[in-house]
Amino acid sequence: MNAPTSGPEPEFSPLLSPHFVYKVTAVVILLAALTTIVSFSGHRLGEKLVLAGHTSSQEIYDIFIGQDHLRLPANIIRFESQRATSIAERIDLYLTWPTLEGYGENTRDLFNDINRPESLIFLQLSQSTMSQDMSGRLAPIYRQILSEEAQPGPAGLVRHDAKSDTSYAGEVFFTADRAGQPPYVLRCTLPADIEGATSADCQRDVHVGKDLTVLYRFSSKLLPQWRMIDNSVETFVRSRLAP
Repeated sequence: MNAPTSGPEPEFSPLLSPHFVYKVTAVVILLAALTTIVSFSGHRLGEKLVLAGHTSSQEIYDIFIGQDHLRLPANIIRFESQRATSIAERIDLYLTWPTLEGYGENTRDLFNDINRPESLIFLQLSQSTMSQDMSGRLAPIYRQILSEEAQPGPAGLVRHDAKSDTSYAGEVFFTADRAGQPPYVLRCTLPADIEGATSADCQRDVHVGKDLTVLYRFSSKLLPQWRMIDNSVETFVRSRLAP
């Protein structure tokens, strides 16, 4: 009596079953999709790494700080999170010096070259919290903490070192008299040598608009250009105030 059969003999079974073919095909399609996604994501990530948070977009945003209304292009706004029409406590900007341009194809190298700190100046705009800007604080505050000895500085500035027993120890203040204007006052932390200069060695704040404080920073390499910087910063901010 013949034994009952239970299906085809193993040597006659299909080498690739339809179910296996379907699984392999699905895996191939999935891998192809993943490869496309990774390639696209890598391209986008590469673009972001190259931009390093910068944008060349010149879309205009309306920024409201206190009583002041500013209209600013995206490519001068330093942080991505601030690039939006909004009511803000402050806004951070960066500009090329001396052209006062934002990030773009022609200025990319200036924004990315850490060996040229004098190429950029940084601005922080916020609602005024003090009745006097830096010029107005010279007599009531800074005179008390500055050494009586003064030294000549670059381009008509007078250098005053802060007293060693104050919280300003190690800092240097530069002042200059200006006809018909309050005295110019600048606060710096100077490097041991000029090669150690950064893009924010010196800072000054001024009142602009209705109730706006503009704090700006620049490299000590630019000290000889202090007049031009001060005038340019104020003019630039005023030109971005909405009527």
